[in-house]
Amino acid sequence: MQRLYDFLRRHPTGVDSFWAVVLVAVTCLAIVTERAHEGRDASVMAAVLALVQGAVVAFRRRAPEKMLLLSAAGGLVQLITDTEVMVANFAMLVIIYTVAARDVPWARRFALGGCLIAAPLAQLRWHENQTSTAGNIFFAGILIVPFLFAWVLGDSLRTRRAYFAQLEERAARLEREREAQAKVAVAAERARIARELHDVVAHNVSVMVVQADGAAYVMDQAPDQAKKALETISGTGRQALAEMRRLLGVLRTGEPAEGGEYVPQPDVEQIDDLIGQCRESGLSVDFKVEGTPRPLPSGVELTAYRIVQEALTNTRKHGGPNAGASVRIVYFDDGLGLLVEDDGKGAPHELYEDGGADGRGHGLIGMRERVGMVGGTLDAGPRPGGGFRISALLPLKPAH
Repeated sequence: MQRLYDFLRRHPTGVDSFWAVVLVAVTCLAIVTERAHEGRDASVMAAVLALVQGAVVAFRRRAPEKMLLLSAAGGLVQLITDTEVMVANFAMLVIIYTVAARDVPWARRFALGGCLIAAPLAQLRWHENQTSTAGNIFFAGILIVPFLFAWVLGDSLRTRRAYFAQLEERAARLEREREAQAKVAVAAERARIARELHDVVAHNVSVMVVQADGAAYVMDQAPDQAKKALETISGTGRQALAEMRRLLGVLRTGEPAEGGEYVPQPDVEQIDDLIGQCRESGLSVDFKVEGTPRPLPSGVELTAYRIVQEALTNTRKHGGPNAGASVRIVYFDDGLGLLVEDDGKGAPHELYEDGGADGRGHGLIGMRERVGMVGGTLDAGPRPGGGFRISALLPLKPAH
């Protein structure tokens, strides 16, 4: 059945042609039945007009405006030749409906005018002699109803199609805007990450310069101190190189002010201060650290801090007045684990997934970019019991 339905939808002209044949056949059968009471010329003219109206039905979708004019011409010939109303005149209702459903103003107005004059002209041409003038007017008004109904039905379909087309166009436009906002959010977040990592690398290089100057100064008097300074330079240089490798490929916009001073970015130890600030603002936060804390690469520390910061910010914004959160930091041998959960009502889907309604990169876009920079993984989504959950694993392997 579905295949048949699909086939019919793919061949609308074939379907219309089938109904046109049925309409002409029924009309001709009626003509033959009444032939005993009609002259031959009248019967032939009725058959010709039936074929004309059948063609109107068959090609109504291919050339609706032309078929409307053809149907109107057939109706005028029918009036002039005194060929009485027949079954094939149903094609007039069909073409009126078809034209009213299309957005061609002149054709729609023409069809509406035909609706208003077709029935009165037919009643005037073939009126009942036994019926009074008032009765003929009444019957003419009754006959107008089917024509107006066909026109109104088609016009309603046109309005509905226009409404759905507008909705589709609006949905497509909103989708394009969301994609554009997401791209802007990614670019802005990458630029912010690049600036922060640039500052981290610049800080490490500053440390190397200071250590190198100190080593050169004590090289002869205190070789041990010079050796220790060189070891510090070596370790700091490797760390800076790893951060620079993560920085490659990231679009960086904006430069620090001339003469500006580079400062270290937040690290894992400062998460405790961050949670203290959240508690002071009224957000209940349960904070636990598992494993043995130890120094981590600057990029990992910065990423961990920003993830916790953005997660708690989203909890305050969208979790509701009584929402609480929990933060877990786990030190593994080869990585750092983060788990941030809240029991609030959660944020709207688009705020987490699409960078925020303002397109500035808040939400998962920023988190995923940061985690991707250090080669980690991120999992985020609503909790089964309500609230939101964000977990991340940041590896400690050096970049290659």
